[in-house]
Amino acid sequence: MSTLALTRRRWTGSTIAAVSGSALVSLGILSVQGEWGSFGPWPSFAAIVDIVVGLFSIGLLFAARHSPVRVALVLSALLTVSAATTPAAATATLWVAQRRRLPVAIGVALAGVAGQLIRAAWRPTPDRSIVLWTVVIAASYAALVGWGAQSQARRALLSSLEERARRAEEDQAHRITEARRAERTKIAREMHDVLAHRLSLLAAYAGALEFRPDAPPDELARAAGVIRDGAHQALEELREVIGVLRDDPAEPEPDRPQPTLSDLPRLLDEARAAGTPVRLDDRLADAGTVPDVLGRTVYRVVQEGLTNARKHAPGQEATVLLGGRRGRNLLVVVINRTGEGGTDGGGIPGSGSGLVGLRERVQLAGGRLDAKSAHGRFRLWAVLPWPA
Repeated sequence: MSTLALTRRRWTGSTIAAVSGSALVSLGILSVQGEWGSFGPWPSFAAIVDIVVGLFSIGLLFAARHSPVRVALVLSALLTVSAATTPAAATATLWVAQRRRLPVAIGVALAGVAGQLIRAAWRPTPDRSIVLWTVVIAASYAALVGWGAQSQARRALLSSLEERARRAEEDQAHRITEARRAERTKIAREMHDVLAHRLSLLAAYAGALEFRPDAPPDELARAAGVIRDGAHQALEELREVIGVLRDDPAEPEPDRPQPTLSDLPRLLDEARAAGTPVRLDDRLADAGTVPDVLGRTVYRVVQEGLTNARKHAPGQEATVLLGGRRGRNLLVVVINRTGEGGTDGGGIPGSGSGLVGLRERVQLAGGRLDAKSAHGRFRLWAVLPWPA
C-alpha cells in the first residue's frame, strides 16, 4: 500500500473516532449530571449549547485536512465553552503532530491544554480536583504529540526506504546495462582481432590465385590448402569467441588457450607466407618473464598492425620492434611502407573499428597507443607497463 493510501486511511479512521467520541460526549451530557447540574426532563440551555458546539466541532474536522493548525486552534478555543469539543480538538491536535514540525505541534497542544483549564476554571466540577485534572490533560496532550511525532517519523522512514529501493533498482538496471555494453564491446573487439587477421590471410591467397591462374598445379594446390586450413582456423577461433554467449553452463570451455608473446613467431610466419615480408627487431630483456596478459596485448597490437599492412599495403615490407625491460615499460612498434601503386589487398573492406578496439584494449592494460602515417610509412606503436 502506498504512503498516500495509508494517509487517507489514517484520516478516515481519525474522523470516525472523533465523530463517535463527540456523539458519546453529547449523549453523556443529556443523560447524566454534568458540569451544570441535573438536566431534568428537558435539557438546559447550557446542555443545548454543548451539543451544538460539539456537532459544530465535528463539522470543522472536515476542514482540518486543508488547514489543520487553524482548525486545531479554533477547536482549542471552543474547548473553553463546551466539553463536547474534546474528541474533535484531540483529533485535530494529533493530525497537526503527524504533519507539522514538532514546535508547531507543541504550540497547538498547549493551546488545547489552556482551553481545557479555562473551562475547568469558570465551569468547575465540585468532585474533581483541578490539580489532578491539569495533570491528566497535560499527559493526554503530551501523548497525542508523541504519537503524532512517532507516526510522522515512521512515515518519513517508509518514504525514505521506498526511495532507496527505487534508486537501488535503477542502479542495478544501470549496472546490468553497462555490463552488457562492456561485454558486447569485448566480444566485438575479440571477433575483429581474430577474424580480421584470418580473413586478410585468406584474401591474400585468394588474390594470388586470381592473378596467377597459370601457376603450376602444385602451387595452386598449396594455396588452396592454405585457404582451406585458414578457413578452418577462422571458424574455430570464431567458435571460441562466441562461446561466451552460450547460456548452457555445461558447455565446455575452449581447448585452445589465448595467444601470448610466445605465439608471436607463428604470427610472423603466417604473415610471411601470405606475402608480407616481416622483419623482427627483438630488444626485450627477460622476454620470458612477460606476463601472459601483457603478452596477449602485445600479440594483438602486432596482429592488428600486420593486418592493416596486408589490407592497405600488400607486398610491402613490415618491421616489428619490441623493446623494454621488466619494472618499466614494454614498447611494441609496427612499421610498414604504404602501398603506393600497389593492389588494394584483395578488396578487403576496413571496418574502421580495429584501431578503436585496440586502443581500448591498450588503455585497459594501463598503456597508450598511437598511429601515424607520414613520409610513405605507417607507424603503429604502443607503450605498456611491465610490472616488476
